[in-house]
Amino acid sequence: MKAIRFIAVALAALLIILLIAPLLVPVAQLEGTLPETALADSDSRFIQINGINVHYKQMGSGEPVILLLHGFGASVFSWREVMTPMANYATVIAFDRPAFGLTQRPMPGEWQGQNPYSPEAQVALVIGLMDALEIDRAILIGNSAGGSVALSTALAHPQRINGLVLVDAAVYSGGGAPAWIRPLLRLPQYDRVGQLVSRSLLQNGDRLIETAWHDPTRINPEVIEGYQKPLLANNWDRALWELTKASSESGLADRLAELKLPVLVVSGDDDRIVPTDQSVRLSEEIDGARLVVFTACGHVPQEECPDQFLQAVKPFVTSLQ
Repeated sequence: MKAIRFIAVALAALLIILLIAPLLVPVAQLEGTLPETALADSDSRFIQINGINVHYKQMGSGEPVILLLHGFGASVFSWREVMTPMANYATVIAFDRPAFGLTQRPMPGEWQGQNPYSPEAQVALVIGLMDALEIDRAILIGNSAGGSVALSTALAHPQRINGLVLVDAAVYSGGGAPAWIRPLLRLPQYDRVGQLVSRSLLQNGDRLIETAWHDPTRINPEVIEGYQKPLLANNWDRALWELTKASSESGLADRLAELKLPVLVVSGDDDRIVPTDQSVRLSEEIDGARLVVFTACGHVPQEECPDQFLQAVKPFVTSLQ
């Protein structure tokens, strides 16, 4: 009985600590942040989709239409090396997913209905963007977490998708915080700590970028500046936390047999974020998928190895016309 009482007391103390400690952590407000539109580039465009002001860029014309979906911590900036070449044979559109880039970051209480940071809302945003731009069908190219969104969209709306290019796609891992801790993270007091978690992740993002590249010595100040620019946007830290809270296991690995469309899987041979063998496995578990592995390349081949990336993607895309 004493042992049971001890365990009960210990658990109660732990619960109290978990509930109260976040309230005691000091959280300084970010200074010098700006509305997303104030950070726009000369070629930036904005469009209202499902109540959110979405930032995107568009190049090229005609068919096919390619939608580019970036990964975690990235933005339309991550497609800068490949958009112009692809625009020679397609309409190419890159957009910032919620919580990233220059897309609006609504706060709790500012949206009605579906949480815009949820996986389901991200799929709805892809289709909403296609509807708003009068795109009947498109080819989705998704990098890392963007690959997961692309795959989810193809499964939910197969009639709207001509093909998929999954670039170091996070299918077998990722999905945010473990399921057992998510109810705790959704407690109001953890929103304060969540902001600090977000800041620690992206304000020290240079390390994440270096991990994503096979050869970090090639990362120049322009690349660092491009990734850090969205950290000047209002509420970027809180929005990233809302994305974390809204995350869930995708279950995509169990649904790959449902895909009935052309798929190209590409990966760097030195991916230290989504290991290359996961992309190899993905290509093997999707019926008819093609696989290309780039030499001396990391997690973001469209940035680090754009020539290899374009050589693989162009014949696949043009074959779908």
